[in-house]
Amino acid sequence: MRSRTGGGGVASDDIPIGRRVASWRVRRQMTQQVLADRLRRSKSWVDKIERGVRPLDRYSVIQEVAHVLRVEPEALLGQPRSTPGGTPDGVDDIRAVLARYDVPQAPPQTDELRRQVGHAWLSYQHAHYAQLVRLVPGLLDAAQGARSAELLVQAYRITSSLLVKLGEADLAWLAADRAMSAAADDPALGSTAAISVSQALRAAGREPLALAASLAATNRVRPQRSAGEWAVGGTLLVQAALAAAGCGEHRRANEMADRAAGVAANLRGYDDQHRTSFGPVAVELVRVLLAAARDNSVEALRRHSIVVRREGWRWLPAEYRGAYLLDVARVCVYAGDLRGAARALVDADSVAPAEVRGRPLARTLIADCARARPAPAGVARLATLVGLTR
Repeated sequence: MRSRTGGGGVASDDIPIGRRVASWRVRRQMTQQVLADRLRRSKSWVDKIERGVRPLDRYSVIQEVAHVLRVEPEALLGQPRSTPGGTPDGVDDIRAVLARYDVPQAPPQTDELRRQVGHAWLSYQHAHYAQLVRLVPGLLDAAQGARSAELLVQAYRITSSLLVKLGEADLAWLAADRAMSAAADDPALGSTAAISVSQALRAAGREPLALAASLAATNRVRPQRSAGEWAVGGTLLVQAALAAAGCGEHRRANEMADRAAGVAANLRGYDDQHRTSFGPVAVELVRVLLAAARDNSVEALRRHSIVVRREGWRWLPAEYRGAYLLDVARVCVYAGDLRGAARALVDADSVAPAEVRGRPLARTLIADCARARPAPAGVARLATLVGLTR
């Protein structure tokens, strides 16, 4: 049972916020002293917060703690992520289709379903989320009635990826799990489905499970069959690297990234039929995020400035680039570079507006940048677009 306090409107539930802080601190492998130093407070202050002796009831302070712990403020408050005004309606329709277990009586033609799946992937890669959220319920209905495991897996993968974008991590996990079930004993389909499982688990803050899932799937990949399966294996290694970093296993994360780089170096001219966007540039983007996870924002931003000048950067899908730029904005906020964060947000908005105007993460980052006085250029416009008031 969840209750709300008066005045500040900060929510609480059965788990005190101090215990949530302690739990995330341990997950990030920080001592109380390290957390205190990064917050520029005393160890005694952290200890009292975690034991509940001192209240943590100012949202601005909660945001500061969340930034240091690399989580959203809602994770500390025990609230679901807030939904910005630009988030498309229709998630309930997707949930309703996922809750169905009856199979449509009139299976669609395979060629028509393949066309629909291809259109849905293009919509996703171009970050047309509002359009896709309307398409997905019908696509799932059609795919569930088809006799193609491949197309059913793809439909569930698209659904899971979209739900991650909309902040519905648990529902995304369900869709990804359905993709795994649909893959049955097909190792290639199972490996592609595992990409979605790992992404959904990481979005849900379950990095150890994501790491286990991606590594197990990597062992099932048979890259000798096609370049596409090389790309799937490389993508799973990327997912493993990000999950390991989230667990604080930075050496292991770097090892996974090195393995992924080796795979990428052997890829030549494949058509990306599994929609992984994997390649050398994708691996370099991951190295940026791994440096940030080690709290080395200087290295992260140095790497970022290099990789976005590479030829392969502009060939990545708009969704991929927009999502990455949001991660860069988060790195900048964590480093105290609000102007750099603002530039990344503005760049993301020019590449993939839906990434900025429809994702909960972007809303939080825009609010962070808007705190600067004066606010960086472009932030006021973005704040207005997502319904924030300064």
